[in-house]
Amino acid sequence: MLTKNTQVNRDQLGMITLDQLVPENHLVRKIEAAIDFSFIYKLVENMYSSERGRPS
Repeated sequence: MLTKNTQVNRDQLGMITLDQLVPENHLVRKIEAAIDFSFIYKLVENMYSSERGRPS
């Protein structure tokens, strides 16, 4: 049933992590466990500025 949002509902904040969104048996989790993607950092490091912004 649809209801109108009240001011109380709009002021509430819900926290959720990416781990909560991806089911435990999802293919992405199996791929992450099987492949080491750390090599990507070296490939893309020149695309990030060391003087500006936050670290990746």
